Amino acid sequence: MNASSAHDLLRTHLQARVALTNAEFAIFANHLHPLSLDKRQHLLISGDKCSHLAFVTQGCLRSYSINAQGQEHTLQFAPEDWWVSDLYSLLTQQPSTMNIDALEDSQMMLLSQADLETVYAQCPIFERYFRLLMQGRYVALQERVNASLSQTAAEKYQHFLRKYPSIAQRVPQHFIASYLGITPESLSRVRRQTQLGK
Repeated sequence: MNASSAHDLLRTHLQARVALTNAEFAIFANHLHPLSLDKRQHLLISGDKCSHLAFVTQGCLRSYSINAQGQEHTLQFAPEDWWVSDLYSLLTQQPSTMNIDALEDSQMMLLSQADLETVYAQCPIFERYFRLLMQGRYVALQERVNASLSQTAAEKYQHFLRKYPSIAQRVPQHFIASYLGITPESLSRVRRQTQLGK
């Protein structure tokens, strides 16, 4: 995706949430820095301090943690039109406990914490934008926690398909199983039962 198309995607994303003037968008865009990652290349590695928010303009990223047994737990998928970061590490400057890598060749625009504070000072509308973004993320997180406590594997998978149909088509099944908190074998059984039930 060329720079013009990437900025068009970002502007559409922003204006779906807040009303921006051309000058406000120009200030915001001026603080973004493009980055390309090859498939399986990392944006963030556990133990490093997170220094940026990343808005994905092409491809798909995944954030995940690794437990003491070496098992991966997928926290988020981030395709085009999504932000991804480790907000805890970014805001506290503590070492990250998560990894973020590219599931596909990907392009993104990075925004540092320092640049974000500058944008807030120059264009207060972005405080509203990021507040709305964080509220949405909190609601989604609460929904996910409630689902993990109360739903069966089949219900979790069906909810994932309804909420993220495009991601389900792009992401390897073992990563979806990791995101849902079930084993790949359980997901395979659920998928077979789903197909038989059609």
